[in-house]
Amino acid sequence: MLDIFDRIPDGLLDLESTQLWQLLKHPTLIHLEGDRQPALFVSILLHGNETTSWLAMRELLRKYQNKKLPRSLSLFIGNIEGAKYRQRHLAHQPDYNRIWQVGDSSEPLPEQIMAQKVITEMRSRGTFASIDIHNNTGKNPHYGCITHLDKHSRHLARLFEKTVVYYTSPKTVQSYAFGKFCPAIVLECGQPDKPDGTAHALEYVETCLNLDSFDDLPDSAIADINLFHTVAIVKVPEEINFSFTGESNDDITFPSEMDCLNFCELPIGANFGAAKTERAYLSALSEEGEEQGDRYFQIQNGKIILKAPVMPSMLSFNTDIVRQDCLCYLMERLPNPE
Repeated sequence: MLDIFDRIPDGLLDLESTQLWQLLKHPTLIHLEGDRQPALFVSILLHGNETTSWLAMRELLRKYQNKKLPRSLSLFIGNIEGAKYRQRHLAHQPDYNRIWQVGDSSEPLPEQIMAQKVITEMRSRGTFASIDIHNNTGKNPHYGCITHLDKHSRHLARLFEKTVVYYTSPKTVQSYAFGKFCPAIVLECGQPDKPDGTAHALEYVETCLNLDSFDDLPDSAIADINLFHTVAIVKVPEEINFSFTGESNDDITFPSEMDCLNFCELPIGANFGAAKTERAYLSALSEEGEEQGDRYFQIQNGKIILKAPVMPSMLSFNTDIVRQDCLCYLMERLPNPE
């Protein structure tokens, strides 16, 4: 289920993300030689509707078509089938950013086996750093997510943006797997197809390709990071009906512009939606997988309100994304480590 090349297939850089399936039949890992070693690893299109990653990397590869890259690059192109239809993932597929760890209790999926092959390949080659490029469906600033708080990881994040999110769950994502053997980051580049997101991702990857060593970067460069820690993932339980438009069968109606709350530090008592029925509730899973909905939410006078001061991220009014992934993440501010 994995194809590996040591060159860019002819005609690939002429294609849109929706057309990649015409040349690539499986998830594809492309190793390109550069002046520095080891390679920078970049994963794109783990979610087929998040197009900034392909737009940025296509532009970068076009720029270096007739000259050597400043550092070797290993490019992983993930859910090509989902990208054909601009879908996060298709109904018969797992989420390609939830396949990077194999459980002990069940037969691994073909996609999980493929992901382990990518991990093994990159671990054996040595990897300078890992960059996984994503988009949001809701309104969010650009920010980086890291799974470790060592200086190299924080430098990697600060090169992208001052706002940095530290998380340790879910452990099935690409950056968590790669973070075990190299500095790893998720780039959140705003909504798809936006020129500023493409330009920011392109500039960042090129900066990393030109970087000699993280040890050369001064500690002062990471002193101004705004660091947040993910404390819970909020989900709408499957049996709960919801909308952002006030449908007649709603158990919960969320505000129509709820994504404006992303990266706002909300106080206790902030309104999170209207509870329309007695069965309305939200699930909030801690990073350890414990149910903590009662810690963060309560229903009062028909409203779902916060019981703790938190900052949401990734709020979206796309109901498909809410069902496939989550309503949002909740974060708390962390002091920047010395």
